[in-house]
Amino acid sequence: MSQTELPNSTAEVEVERPVVVLVVEEEAAKQGTGTWKHAAFHMATTIATPAAYAPLPFALASLGWPLGVSSLVAATLATWYSSFLIASLWNWDGKKHVTYRHLAHSIFGFWGYWSIAFFQQVASVGNNIAIHIAAGSSLKAVYKYYDKDGGLTLQHFIIFFGAFELLLSQLPDIHSLRWVNALCTFSTIGFAGTTIGVTIYNGKKIDRKSVSYRLDGSSSSKAFRAFNALGAIAFSFGDAMLPEIQNTVREPAKKNMYKGVSAAYAVIVLSYWQLAFTGYWAFGSRVQPYILSSLTVPQWTIVMANLFAVIQISGCFQIYCRPTYAYFEERLLSHKTTNHFTSRNNLIRLVFTSMYMVLITLVAAAMPFFGDFVSICGAVGFTPLDFVFPALAYLKARRRPQNTKIYLSLLLLNFAMVAWFSSVAVLGCIGAVKFIVEDVKTYKFFHDM
Repeated sequence: MSQTELPNSTAEVEVERPVVVLVVEEEAAKQGTGTWKHAAFHMATTIATPAAYAPLPFALASLGWPLGVSSLVAATLATWYSSFLIASLWNWDGKKHVTYRHLAHSIFGFWGYWSIAFFQQVASVGNNIAIHIAAGSSLKAVYKYYDKDGGLTLQHFIIFFGAFELLLSQLPDIHSLRWVNALCTFSTIGFAGTTIGVTIYNGKKIDRKSVSYRLDGSSSSKAFRAFNALGAIAFSFGDAMLPEIQNTVREPAKKNMYKGVSAAYAVIVLSYWQLAFTGYWAFGSRVQPYILSSLTVPQWTIVMANLFAVIQISGCFQIYCRPTYAYFEERLLSHKTTNHFTSRNNLIRLVFTSMYMVLITLVAAAMPFFGDFVSICGAVGFTPLDFVFPALAYLKARRRPQNTKIYLSLLLLNFAMVAWFSSVAVLGCIGAVKFIVEDVKTYKFFHDM
């Protein structure tokens, strides 16, 4: 007998429902308790990470001043706008959609669900590989400051960071990370302030006549660097978790999310733009993919910036591993009891989080090419989620405005975003793959960068 058929007898027959459906309904029944400030902490932690904006000076160096500045400003405005679009779709059909996947399913059906599931996994896994490398690099820099002749390599610190993240992975959900992410948000501000100040200091110490802003190389190499830079900029604004964050916010969820988005983007503008512009100004075309690698003096401030980076990345890593964890939890954990923290559930969570951490740590240690992972993750993962899908979803889900001019303006703006950023995704992927192939040929696996 199917679930939709009525039994022949008058007695009620309880049909056991799929675990995934039970989990989704259970999450939807929960009322968010977070404030707009908590939403801002979560968003700032997922977007404004040192691993996200530390490559921006290098991206500008690959594009030059005019194209670099315009690309950065356009990406800021576009993601701010698209974040408002996603937040506005909360309860758009009278139902609460607790994840990005389920929101996509409610609008686009089966293909929407699995498309978002794929892009979200690419974004979250790729992001965590990239920031894992960045955290290991920062820990190694601190270590070398205190022991220049020490024998520990980048791979050791990648493993140490992975072990720490495994401990944090035992926390049950995003809301349980709210105080961790509050600390991470302050670390973001600390990292940005310290790095910007030290960058300006280093820039003034350099003979300004020796700094060049010229785009060197052949036409093809400049084109591939530009493609790579577009992917890096897309990565720097990546936020593949907005519906999941909105699910933790109390009612009115839309209003609180709008305030949280605006507060988070205030932090982003103050940190991103200043670091991108000062980094490129200070070092020109010779700036490194990870800005901290370009800094030389004073050493103690560089150590402080690296410590801020590690603290912030630890929270960002947790936000982005949650979609993968949720996928396993929906299928493996027992939801027949109201107490989800049973010994069985805890053991299963420890097993699949350990498997995830081993995989991420292994890839990060084997191929520590930070800039390449940033670009391919931004192009393939974040661009569809943060630029393309929100525009299409809003047009399909929202009612047509009565004012024809407003409707045509929204239609033109959203389709222009879809067309341009779809091109960015393709070009960024091409540039990133080319540089990964080159780096694999140049370096051996598990190279101590």
